Amino acid sequence: MPAAIPSDGHGPDILVAGGGLAALCAAIAARRTGASVWLVDAAPDTLRGGNARHGRNLRVAHDGPTAHVPDRYAVTELEADLRRADPGADPQLLHRLAMDSRDVPRWLAAQGVAFQPHAAGALPYSRRTVFLLGGGTAMVNALARTARRLGVRVLHETTVEEVAPGGHAVLRAREGRAEVCARAIVACTGGFQANRPWLRDAFGCAADGFVNRGTPYATGRVLRALLDRGAAPVGHATHAHLVAVDARAPADDGGIVTRADGMAWGLVLDRDGRPVRDATHETGSARYSGWGRRVAACPGGLAHVILDNAGVARLGRRVYAPRTMADTDTLAQTLGVDPARLAATLAREGPAGGPPWHVLSIRPGITFTGLGVRVDPDGRVLDRCGAPVPGLFAAGMIMAPAVLGGRYLSGTALTVCAVFGRRAGEAAARHAHA
Repeated sequence: MPAAIPSDGHGPDILVAGGGLAALCAAIAARRTGASVWLVDAAPDTLRGGNARHGRNLRVAHDGPTAHVPDRYAVTELEADLRRADPGADPQLLHRLAMDSRDVPRWLAAQGVAFQPHAAGALPYSRRTVFLLGGGTAMVNALARTARRLGVRVLHETTVEEVAPGGHAVLRAREGRAEVCARAIVACTGGFQANRPWLRDAFGCAADGFVNRGTPYATGRVLRALLDRGAAPVGHATHAHLVAVDARAPADDGGIVTRADGMAWGLVLDRDGRPVRDATHETGSARYSGWGRRVAACPGGLAHVILDNAGVARLGRRVYAPRTMADTDTLAQTLGVDPARLAATLAREGPAGGPPWHVLSIRPGITFTGLGVRVDPDGRVLDRCGAPVPGLFAAGMIMAPAVLGGRYLSGTALTVCAVFGRRAGEAAARHAHA
């Protein structure tokens, strides 16, 4: 059973809304200052951790090789990479993110998180990211154990329905609704990628084809409450991180294993059998987000990757294996397109090595949305005049649109959560003790 909301109306020094990496970092950082902390999470304990459960690496600057990362990735280089990804990023936040990323592995390790040793030989070469031993779930479990050991009170299956300046909040759990007053609130509840009506308002009918890759509890309720209370918005509701995912993926919470590939090694057709072209010919990690946007623009948000034997060999083993069609007529029947037109398209466009044909049907998978609240480097929520809102802080993907643009850099989301979760938790505690 989840812990009950205290009925006396008295809250903690710090109320952290959310249950992902930013929330856990904020709660631990605040608690280590001596502040009393509640972590209020809409998810049950079995689904704790938000999207961080599906993560695997963090992008960090470092001055030289360590046990977990080779070579060197300077702060100035990371900052330049972030600026290229989003020329409109908040320069103060961007600089703080790059600087503080250097200490992320050490600080997380001190909270019980384990990283994969690079010398073990099981990792791809990357001088920009450190990999989590056991993935995001192991990280979340370690941080949750530390938070409880330190005395953080965790309220699962409890939603934050309203927030107000001064630390006032309205919580709802199974036993009912309660108003509480903390000295400060840290909002770490992410975007609205699990809120289908809001997605439809932002993206129109294209949203009907979206697959939510992460937590089903990212409804945007706290984001909406902060904006309604006068918080300055950052980013835009029509921005999102989309990648191509297998069409058989679950509607929510499929994670990284649903991500589709093979587009560069075969022919991509839309629902009606027309080729979908990649003018950029991107082969790096950015190809995933590029194809997410292209599939979102297809009729019905659906496309098909057609591979010959050579293409499927390059694809390798997948959780979602391609379907194999013995001949072109069977392929046409399966896709529901005209056989003669499909045969002509295959002859004109390739791939040239089939049949047999191997097919992966794909949809756009949404990872996070691009509307958030503006904060200062300590995570204080700013109003539309640029002034801090008393007692309100934010960290993680609810403020990440200020530093993450349309060309996402792998590992950056978890770094944003760790850096600003820690900063917001410490700043909220200072506010509470003032």
